[in-house]
Amino acid sequence: MYSYEERLRAVKLYIKLGKRAQATIRELGYPTKNALKGWHREYQRLQDLPIRSAPRTPKFSTAQKQVALEHYATHGRCISWTLRALGYPGRATMTAWVREAFPDTKTTSNATYGPGNHSDAVKQAAVVGLYSRQESAQALAKKFGVSRPTLYAWKTQILGPEAPAMMKR
Repeated sequence: MYSYEERLRAVKLYIKLGKRAQATIRELGYPTKNALKGWHREYQRLQDLPIRSAPRTPKFSTAQKQVALEHYATHGRCISWTLRALGYPGRATMTAWVREAFPDTKTTSNATYGPGNHSDAVKQAAVVGLYSRQESAQALAKKFGVSRPTLYAWKTQILGPEAPAMMKR
C-alpha cells in the first residue's frame, strides 16, 4: 500500500520523534499506529525494510481446496452442506473458490419472495394501500408477495424521498 520510501520515511520520523506514534501520524498523515509499529519492528530486526511485503502463505493447502470443491460438486453444489461436512473454510473463502472453479454457476436464492418483476400499476396499488391503512403493512406486503421494506422502497420510488413519513406498524 505504501512505497518503500514512504515506509522508511515514517520509521525514521518515528525514531526521531522518540517513538511517538501519534506525533508521527499527525506529521505525515499516515499510517496507522499498528502499521507504524510493525514497520519499526521490521526495521530494527533487519536494519532496513523489505522492498515489498512478503506474500501471505495460503491458509489452506491446494489439496484441502480440491477436497472442498470435490465435496461441493458431488453433494448437490451446496456451500452450506460442504462447510458443515468439512468444517472449513469460511463461507467467503468457499464462495470465492466456487466462483473461481465454476465461473458459469449462477447464484440461487432461497428467499421467500419472488424475483420482483412487478408492474408500475401493482406498485402504485401497493403504495395506495399503504397510505389508506385499511390493513397492516405486513399484511399488505404478504398480499403483494413482497417484503415489508419493499413496500416502503416502492413508496420512496413512486413518491420520492420527501414523501410524508408514515408510522410503520
